[in-house]
Amino acid sequence: MTDRKDDDTRLLKPMESEDRRDFLRTAATLGFTTAVVAAGAGALSKPAAAQTAAEEKERKAAAKHTMTIGTAYKIGTTRSYPIMQLNLKENIQNLTNGQVYVKLAPGGEIGTGTKLVEKVQANTIQAAQHSLSNFAPFAPAVDLINLPYWCGENQRFVNLVTSDAWQKEVNSRVEAKGFKPLFYFCIDPRTASKRRGLSDEPFRTPDDMKGIKFRVPGSKILQQFYRLLGANPTPVAWGETPSAIKQGVADALDPAVEALYAFGFKDVLSWVTFNRSVPDSQVYSCNLEWFNGLPKDVQEGINFASEVTFQQNLAQVPASRAFAMAEMAAAGVKFHSLTSDEYAQWVEAAGQQRKEWDDWKKELGGSIATFDKLLEGANTQSKYIVHDV
Repeated sequence: MTDRKDDDTRLLKPMESEDRRDFLRTAATLGFTTAVVAAGAGALSKPAAAQTAAEEKERKAAAKHTMTIGTAYKIGTTRSYPIMQLNLKENIQNLTNGQVYVKLAPGGEIGTGTKLVEKVQANTIQAAQHSLSNFAPFAPAVDLINLPYWCGENQRFVNLVTSDAWQKEVNSRVEAKGFKPLFYFCIDPRTASKRRGLSDEPFRTPDDMKGIKFRVPGSKILQQFYRLLGANPTPVAWGETPSAIKQGVADALDPAVEALYAFGFKDVLSWVTFNRSVPDSQVYSCNLEWFNGLPKDVQEGINFASEVTFQQNLAQVPASRAFAMAEMAAAGVKFHSLTSDEYAQWVEAAGQQRKEWDDWKKELGGSIATFDKLLEGANTQSKYIVHDV
């Protein structure tokens, strides 16, 4: 994934001045948690915020356990990026019958990316949202998702992370490092997105990638992927990427369309190609020791809440995508979905079936046989349905 895997720094638009004043006033008088919950519900007026504060105070006082969940996104992002943090809070509180009070720490207020992972592992906080690449130092097998063209589509990704093979081969390694994955959530596949001023045609085939300065993070897998396509991988820190695209230091980049909108690229891109190579995905992880110390009924409630929120995430994906695309189209961005013939050319040029990926399969999964089990899981329809690009 992009550096969002490395540091998850979020370059989201600030609140409008009036909303920001209301938010700050509510935070100052009624507390930060009340402010974020009220903002997410569109209830920052004084009476509504006061009611929210009373409810939060009552829930916190009645709860036997407090669960702090850190995220890198501001409240309200779900509209264009289906992170579902307010849903998760409500679901955990309700489905544990009020025994757990969830304190949200959104917008990177207590850290982002690997910092959140480390805090979960240390039980400084009980849970957090972060990209799968931030799991890679703790459970390298999750980095297998960055191999191209085996789980890039939403449905295959969902099949994979809910499969028995993933539970046995990947989740077991994550748990051995002190984490419990609450659920892996879907965003959309990566794209191949071109800056304005380069040409007024989309990337259609790998031939169009020849010599393109393609912005990449530090991921060696992604760098190898773009080299196989004939592009020139150009490492750029995530925070510097908007200016790099504007100035032509890089010609293209690959986040999902929801992320492109969220991070302000709508005014610098000409075309977004849905080439469906690699999933843009995230996870909510929990401290395993803390979770195991909870009463059995509370554990079951958190598990059920995670399941409910996961299904809500799957339902939200097309709505978030539609909002992001509409906003980008209004700014002049155009979109291209590959034909079946075009897609086949990308798979042939750089897909996971190529021998160049065998060493990665062995290093990250332990063996090619293990990868093949995961591949079967990705290709086996699960009980969950998600809309694809």
